Amino acid sequence: MSRACELTGKAVQSGNNVSHANNKTRRRFLPNLCQVTLMSEALGQSYRFRVSAAALRTVEHRGGLDAFLAKAKEAELSQRARLLKRQIAKKSVEVAA
Repeated sequence: MSRACELTGKAVQSGNNVSHANNKTRRRFLPNLCQVTLMSEALGQSYRFRVSAAALRTVEHRGGLDAFLAKAKEAELSQRARLLKRQIAKKSVEVAA
């Protein structure tokens, strides 16, 4: 399982530990990933995602999973999230018609 957020694409970054003597050693900055269950109002189902804490706050701020996926860029989303985004868009078009 990759260490990347399924909704925002936030992943592992690399950098340096810098000591007081200015010695530099490589290190990894890991994202704060949480296993969460998010509910889709349009589809009436819940889905489990591995998301960063920042993404979870953004989902809440935008008004839920459906609203977040409507605004999200396809390139940042995981394959599962892209599929869910298309299903939600299709369902919202059916309801509007």
